Amino acid sequence: MNFSSIEEADLEQSGFSYTLSLISGKYKMAILYCLMEYKVVRYNEIKRYLKTISHKTLSTVLKQLEADGLVHREEYPQIPPKVEYSLTERGKSLIPILDSMCLWGEKNR
Repeated sequence: MNFSSIEEADLEQSGFSYTLSLISGKYKMAILYCLMEYKVVRYNEIKRYLKTISHKTLSTVLKQLEADGLVHREEYPQIPPKVEYSLTERGKSLIPILDSMCLWGEKNR
């Protein structure tokens, strides 16, 4: 979006704002990073990986990521129930962004 002045600009209509709406929040990027690193992960593994997240929050965030098309949920009909999460193709398209953030963090830590 090119605007000649800031008065014409609308941040909420930008690609930046849309991307932030998908990945903002305390845990979304951490979950995406976990799935990027470990490919297919079970619910309890994500819970242990994040340590401080509550079950309710983890469930809510995973549902949001799934609704946004970034995460795939695979449920296996067995006892006890088994659920695995992985990145969708759309979620995988965020990998270069997450990688860049990791590199920036390593350089500027």
